Amino acid sequence: MSRLLTTAATLLALAAPALADGPAPYRERPFADDVVYFVVTDRMANGDVSNDKGGLTGGPEQTGYDPTDIGMFHGGDFQGLTQKLDYIQGLGVTAIWVTPPVVNKVVHKYDGGLSAGYHGYWGLDFLNVDPHLGGNAAFKAFVDAAHARNIKIIMDIVVNHTGDVIQYRECDGTSMSKPCPYRSKGDYPTTRRASDGAAINPGFKGDGTAHQTVPNYAALTDITYAYSPYVPAAEANVKNPAWMNDPRHYHNRGDSHFSGEDSIFGDFSRLDDLYTEQPAVVDGLIDIYKHWIKEYGIDGYRLDTAKHVNPEFWHRFVPEITAFAKAQGIPNFIIFGEVANEKPADLAAYTDILGLPSVLDFGVAVAARDTLGMGADLDLWDGLFRADRLYPAGDDTARQLATFISNHDQGRLAFKIRKANPTMKAEELQARVVLGHAMMFFSRGVPTLYYGDEQGFVGLGDDKASRQPMFASASKQFNTEERLGTIGPRTGDAFQPGHSLYRAFAAMAAIRQAHPGLRQGRTVMRYFERKGPGLLAFSRIDDARGEQFLIVANTDTKPRSLNLDTEGPGTTWTALHGACAAGQGSAYSVTVPALDYIVCRKG
Repeated sequence: MSRLLTTAATLLALAAPALADGPAPYRERPFADDVVYFVVTDRMANGDVSNDKGGLTGGPEQTGYDPTDIGMFHGGDFQGLTQKLDYIQGLGVTAIWVTPPVVNKVVHKYDGGLSAGYHGYWGLDFLNVDPHLGGNAAFKAFVDAAHARNIKIIMDIVVNHTGDVIQYRECDGTSMSKPCPYRSKGDYPTTRRASDGAAINPGFKGDGTAHQTVPNYAALTDITYAYSPYVPAAEANVKNPAWMNDPRHYHNRGDSHFSGEDSIFGDFSRLDDLYTEQPAVVDGLIDIYKHWIKEYGIDGYRLDTAKHVNPEFWHRFVPEITAFAKAQGIPNFIIFGEVANEKPADLAAYTDILGLPSVLDFGVAVAARDTLGMGADLDLWDGLFRADRLYPAGDDTARQLATFISNHDQGRLAFKIRKANPTMKAEELQARVVLGHAMMFFSRGVPTLYYGDEQGFVGLGDDKASRQPMFASASKQFNTEERLGTIGPRTGDAFQPGHSLYRAFAAMAAIRQAHPGLRQGRTVMRYFERKGPGLLAFSRIDDARGEQFLIVANTDTKPRSLNLDTEGPGTTWTALHGACAAGQGSAYSVTVPALDYIVCRKG
């Protein structure tokens, strides 16, 4: 294990190389050339403490603000995020993905428990920025400041659901002990009332593709086919735009179990499931998201819960939004969807079925987790790359996939490795985290960093347990968690450009930026260990420039050597990271230290 000490020392001394030429102008730059930084806005930086309670009065139940509770607002806002743009840009980031900025339902209370809409996924007012986050002017200032630094802004959006307002008379929406189970279209058709079996909605032909028309939905007047939905009087007009307040625009079939038809038509964790088969709903949602492009000039959308929306919706939304953005002077508008599925073939299928240009690549997250934390065979990576041909445009689509290894739902790679290896030394855990990021940065796709990974955050779980504030926290849990390579007190701000992980990731981004072949080159698998840990080797080949880049990662805790056949462009090898032999030709010998990687250029 002594080699790990050497690796860790190298990381501590690592500095990102300076580039003579920066990235292309943000409006011209294709998504494949970006490095994304994903932030939970409420947890990044608190630039204005006066908006911590969102302009509301009272305690946490009224304002949603309680920085001691990991499920409540903590005070981060767009003023703070704007103040940290230099820190973010120093990582080599060219695009920032922010959680939904829209005004949210402040709190949900179930069985006495309290949770707040700090994360943005419980939208009520879809046309304005949540006051907790600073409001519209602060968001506009943030977008403009990012653009001035040549950084794109990607906005997380939700079309599947709104915040939980609609209730059902047959069950209690505030109690988990009296749930509202999904009622199927077969047992509870839209033409028969659940309570008495009476025929309703004569002339309505259902919501199949052929019937998604305005005249057909005009016949859907009685919405008591599954449950008896109602809107509490106090919340009758809380949603914006106004059409969202009408329960006829929702499926109202009860809680989804995320399988079969209820994955599309059921309520996602009790949130109001929009009836996205209705033309009025489609038109309304497209208008909402045209508004954000026109008013703020944002550069892309990440589509939350994309697989829970009917394909016909996306078949209209994607081309119309793309065309509108182009007309607004944004020719490379980014769209990628969240399809929470770990199987590469299923990701490819959803991309095709939904008509999405790109999706989040859960396959990379799984391959990193399993090969670095579980001792899985490295053929996982081979299978991942081979599945690229299943995407609608093959390698061209694969280069647009948003790759990640940590996020706000799945948790951090460091946590996943720690959970599987509770006695692992911190230096080894850190080396594995660095290696995982290298495998993400230099494989195909668009690397997506999760805020805080560059400061050694580990966490104790997924979801809200992986959303630590970067600023000083009042949460006992967050303040006592493990951090890797911590500089300074763990209870203070975590914005240290000198952190070894920050510098390691910045170096990866700089190498990637300096060489187009590492962003757009095709992938050729060279070698992978067939049993347990060892070497994974693949090339990125830039045929247009006659260059080949060889990436070799070692997931073993001891050095490994290998002779490789690297037939392809170029003649002479040079090192971009690590030690690369100065040999020539296709036969090439490599030695990679324990839990480390090399990047070699042949040109």
